[in-house]
Amino acid sequence: MPRIFGTYTAIVTPFSSTDGSIDLARLEEHIRFQAAGGVTGIVPCGTTGEAPTLNEREQASVIETAVRVGKPLGLQIVAGTGSNSTEHAIHLHRSAHALGADLSLQVAPYYNKPSQEGIYRHFMAVADSCSLPIMLYNIPGRCGVAIAPETVERLARHPNIVAIKEATGSMDSASEIRQRCGITILSGDDTLTIAFAAVGAVGVVSVLSNIVPERVARLCALTQSNDFAAARAEHASLFALARGLLTIDTNPAPIKAAMQVLGRDSGVLRLPMCALPATGLARVRDLLRAVGLEPAADFAGAIQ
Repeated sequence: MPRIFGTYTAIVTPFSSTDGSIDLARLEEHIRFQAAGGVTGIVPCGTTGEAPTLNEREQASVIETAVRVGKPLGLQIVAGTGSNSTEHAIHLHRSAHALGADLSLQVAPYYNKPSQEGIYRHFMAVADSCSLPIMLYNIPGRCGVAIAPETVERLARHPNIVAIKEATGSMDSASEIRQRCGITILSGDDTLTIAFAAVGAVGVVSVLSNIVPERVARLCALTQSNDFAAARAEHASLFALARGLLTIDTNPAPIKAAMQVLGRDSGVLRLPMCALPATGLARVRDLLRAVGLEPAADFAGAIQ
């Protein structure tokens, strides 16, 4: 069982601007950038990776690349394999296990809006299907349902359910989960990393670390060493950028725009997601400049 702590980058999936296929060379480059930035792990095929637009062959290719490139560099691989069909989630979970992932990120069943008992049975069936450890993904804003703290408590009794990505935005939820059980908690929102650490979280699944992995990793290290004065300063320096990248438009459009501005273009987005307009790009550029990140030379004159 890997030790779960620190920064896990929810990596983008680069798509070719010419034919829309996955750009595996750019993906490998991005994984190496994350390792050099000192993050604990990466999360391929999550929300930021546009997982709903990937077919199974593509999903397997992204996870295989993450394992092949990332693990020798010391990165943990947390593969997004959730589904609103329990049978399909089991299939994807087993596939990630076979590909060599360290953990599986399992989102709550979306659209179906199951009861808490249904959510419990869903995750238990996945956890029983193979020995790959599971990180639950609690994001009611996208799923329409939350994994209630009492359900997390029940699920945490399963030896394969070891962590939860709390993207509820709720300090109450994180606090109650910590009081009810010992499951490892990670913030699912960059703006709440320090706040969740104060109630027992040990890190973050981060969008922001796609562009500043070393700074997000430093923030997590400071919280874990209980240096909250320095952590507050780091949080303050990143807050406007972190909030902007999740509010200018729906993730991952802003983070892909930021990568474009910085000369690390990850290509197109797949419909129904689409690129930011020029006004959005200008806002992203200004947010980046405010934290000392200047546009790449070939982008500097692209917008006024």
